[in-house]
Amino acid sequence: MIINKIIDEDTKQIIQENDGLSELYGKSVMITGASGMIGSYFAYTLMKLNEDYGANIKIIPLVRSLNKLNEKILEKDYVSPIVQDVTEKIEYEGEINYIIHAASPASPKIMKEKPVETNFANTLGTANTLMLAKNKNVDGYLFISSREIYGQPLNNQEYFKEDSFGFIDQLVPRNAYAEGKKAAENMCVGFNKEYGVNTKIVRLAHTYGPGMSIYDGRVQADFLKNLVKGEDILLKSDGSSIRTYTYISDAVSAMFKIILKSEDIVYNVSDERNEVSIRDLAEIIASIPQKQLKLVFDIDDGDDKGYAPFKFGLLSSYKIRNELGWEAKYSVKEGFKRTYEFLKLIYK
Repeated sequence: MIINKIIDEDTKQIIQENDGLSELYGKSVMITGASGMIGSYFAYTLMKLNEDYGANIKIIPLVRSLNKLNEKILEKDYVSPIVQDVTEKIEYEGEINYIIHAASPASPKIMKEKPVETNFANTLGTANTLMLAKNKNVDGYLFISSREIYGQPLNNQEYFKEDSFGFIDQLVPRNAYAEGKKAAENMCVGFNKEYGVNTKIVRLAHTYGPGMSIYDGRVQADFLKNLVKGEDILLKSDGSSIRTYTYISDAVSAMFKIILKSEDIVYNVSDERNEVSIRDLAEIIASIPQKQLKLVFDIDDGDDKGYAPFKFGLLSSYKIRNELGWEAKYSVKEGFKRTYEFLKLIYK
């Protein structure tokens, strides 16, 4: 199966790092948000299992519009799409063995302009998919959460472990994303305790790669947009904030380990080896093309751009590395170079 050389290599990596994903053979897997970067990578991996390994997996992508799904997915007879909003009750007559709930806005612009819809995707969407998981007696359910549930660390601690907590102001509309994710996590542990649903939660840091939009307003998207268009890299701050960046295949490989192999419910996924400041990230991305781009500063002192307000607190991945043996493969430069190679095919 070759949708694209980069994606084909990535899905092969994911399968190899998870012992061939043999647990999924002959199963039915529902993926909400299947047209997004994370959801589509799950779908591509299952497609590769079917096409190259004869896995006989039924894929059930739930999307609001078929137009956003890759046509390569739609043409397969083992794909049965459901077209609806995840905030509506989900009806499906067939068997479902696994549910991956990846439907959620990721763009700061949407979080800022549509806080209600952002909240509903995580709260109502999670409630609907969990009820379906309960009714179908699924083997596993994965909720994709976020570093943002930790909020601003108390006492400026450097790392968040899974049992850490920080401060989030629930009266800030943009925080609908973080508060919605927190409420959804509570539902996951509630369904696990009360109904015995095998729920899992993954908290991602900044995840990037093929399938991400270069127009969604996140810093890494803005830099990639500059790169694709051959523009100077524009920084709207001094670039001192530190973040971790995880390439999509590394993140999805980790998530398969969590839903199939983990004993506990919640895990952080982040690569501490890829801690960089925003300015360092800009310099890395500027160095990717043969003709290095310049950095240009246009500092915006406004505080209502929709970005996460948290300045400190990185995710510790000790738990998943220690318990499940996960290690990220790609450095920041390698991952963004792969992303650039993919984007060049789209924005010729």
